Amino acid sequence: MKRLLFSPVFWSPFLLLLSSAICSATVKIAAECAAVGTLISSCTEFVNYGYPDPIPGSSCCDSMTLLGTYSDSSEKRRWLCDCFMDLINIYNSNATAISTLSGFCGVVLGFTIDPNTDCNL
Repeated sequence: MKRLLFSPVFWSPFLLLLSSAICSATVKIAAECAAVGTLISSCTEFVNYGYPDPIPGSSCCDSMTLLGTYSDSSEKRRWLCDCFMDLINIYNSNATAISTLSGFCGVVLGFTIDPNTDCNL
């Protein structure tokens, strides 16, 4: 029995299940961050060109408001913050525009959208 516990044959199915769970969680998180990107895409003109300023009631601000309602726990805020940081890393030249979205829309996310934000705090 002792020999069996140290055998790769014994542990292989467990490791396979564990790696599948980790991969599916990573894919799920990436898909959910993609959904944040999709919502923010309604702010494309502002993010790309700096105008027109988003105003409450616009599709951009409606998307930000929806994201604001999702940030109701520290775990969700951390996740949402990470997604915004990913967007800022991808669209680095437009980081300032992305960081001002919540302010223009009057939405409190519970964290500052800024390239230097530490989402773990």
